[in-house]
Amino acid sequence: MLSNATMNEDQIIVQRVLEGDPSAFRELIKTHEKLVFHMVNRLIDGQEDREDLCQEIFLKVFRKLPDFRFQSRLSTWIATIAYRMSLNYLKKHKNEKTSALEDESFRLQDLQKHADQLMDQEQVGKYVHQLIAQLPVQYRTVLTLYHLEEMPYADIGKICNMPEGTVKNYLFRARKLLKEKLEQVFKKEELL
Repeated sequence: MLSNATMNEDQIIVQRVLEGDPSAFRELIKTHEKLVFHMVNRLIDGQEDREDLCQEIFLKVFRKLPDFRFQSRLSTWIATIAYRMSLNYLKKHKNEKTSALEDESFRLQDLQKHADQLMDQEQVGKYVHQLIAQLPVQYRTVLTLYHLEEMPYADIGKICNMPEGTVKNYLFRARKLLKEKLEQVFKKEELL
């Protein structure tokens, strides 16, 4: 259930934007830019494409804001727009760019090639992010929303238009795939 504080803050900022207050929309963007960036960053290749898509998402939020009825948190509504626009972008550009984003399987050879470079925590973190980028879109999205945005299962389900049980299942499967691949890579490294 939505808290009164969150609902009131959402209602106030939306009302200010709808009344034409440009600083209110800047505030809305600042509050939600990290969420939108995480959604887009996990799904889309190319920095320029990501930036353009983030801008398009906030333009759509602005255009659709009069239709927002507070049936969810504003952040959930914005994340839903970001998720759907990212998926549409992937579908539209699927033929233009062949990407690991749509690859359902991991490429073990690519992973092993980088195993010897895993020396410090920062490199391990980057490597895990590379592994996450190779997950199917739904798994990446659920991992991002749950771990980076710390959203509850119910909100993730609304954003991705899936039952809460499916969200939990995808999260479990994504973690399992990551664990298996990391174990394979580190076992290979020990043998070398």
